[in-house]
Amino acid sequence: MFELMFCSLLTILPDYLYRRYRQGKRFGKEITFFSVWYELRWGITGCLMLTISLITMIFYFHPTTDAATLYYRTVPILPEGSGRVEDVKVTFSQSVKKGDVLFTLDSSKQKAALETAKRKSAEIDATLIAAQSDVVKAEAQIQEAKANYQQAKDELDVKSELQSRNPGIVPQRDIDKLKVLVDQRQAGIDAAAAAKQTAILQVSTLLPAQKASAEAALDQAQVDLDKTTIRAGVDGRVEQFLLRPGDLVAQIMRPAGLLIPDGAGKSGLQAGFGQIEAGVLKEGMVAEAACISKPWVIIPMVITSVQDYIAAGQFQVGQQLIEAQNGPKPGTILAFLEPLYKNGLDGVTPGSSCIVNAYTSNHEEISAAHTSTGRAIALHVVDGVGLVHALLLRIQALLMPIKTLVLSGH
Repeated sequence: MFELMFCSLLTILPDYLYRRYRQGKRFGKEITFFSVWYELRWGITGCLMLTISLITMIFYFHPTTDAATLYYRTVPILPEGSGRVEDVKVTFSQSVKKGDVLFTLDSSKQKAALETAKRKSAEIDATLIAAQSDVVKAEAQIQEAKANYQQAKDELDVKSELQSRNPGIVPQRDIDKLKVLVDQRQAGIDAAAAAKQTAILQVSTLLPAQKASAEAALDQAQVDLDKTTIRAGVDGRVEQFLLRPGDLVAQIMRPAGLLIPDGAGKSGLQAGFGQIEAGVLKEGMVAEAACISKPWVIIPMVITSVQDYIAAGQFQVGQQLIEAQNGPKPGTILAFLEPLYKNGLDGVTPGSSCIVNAYTSNHEEISAAHTSTGRAIALHVVDGVGLVHALLLRIQALLMPIKTLVLSGH
């Protein structure tokens, strides 16, 4: 409409002024709608075509959208386990720091498990001390068995020597008994050595493994106990937090509340542009934003990235084939914008709706030596009409409070 009025000022108004004040013709007599149309039919038609072309050029090369929002992340407040609330440490809409306790769950079961793990670890320590004593005891038994063996061996050697010098002086039965006794004492040595090896294995391998398992169980019990204390993961503000002692909370149920991190929605803005502008939107494009929560202010922005896919095209594998005509409405090209200057979004409430204009710039191509004169002029026109869109954004920012507070029936 603005473009049509602007073009009309260059055709209809000069003609009317000339006929009215130069030729003395009167409106309603010599000057009628028919006479104006007859005299200016080619100019009006050309003006209409020029207006349509101008509007198309402006909206294509300098895209705009009112689907822009300062999205921000919220952190659900959920315990890693489940249980009944024992104590609540914060109130509704309270600021918290990372690590602050939000609420605690009943921890009697976890405390009992922790105490059991501690006693198991102490029991293994006692068993390890006893096993070390068994090693000393086995060593003494080995020495005793060796002494008994040596005694039997010496007696056998003596009687065998006497028998060899004077046959018959020592009964053969006594010698046989001594041989059996020597073998028996040797078996005692072997048994004592095996007992010592078993005790050593207890001390060096089995009991340390059991100790490690007990310590792991102790650590797990401590972790389970710590999970009953729910803490803030980031600095922020607690919202929709209405827990009371005795409430049952679990991951599969509703969150206990939401934690909104500090600075959420202050770093950037996300805008959805029409699909036809996919070839125009580029990283590094300059843009401007006007937000309803900060009226009468134009915020310089820059496009930092453009999502190279459209969310409306996603699907989940199901039992039925996709039918295109039953799909969702056409989606948008999502662009991520950041303020051109530091603290540019100060004063804009996170989640606020905004209007965004992006501006095509062909300065580098115009300045290139290989660019022809005709193309340079055309690119100058493309860049120049962005001024019209910038003016429209400022008019929208000016009328935004009036439209919201007056014309919407507020």
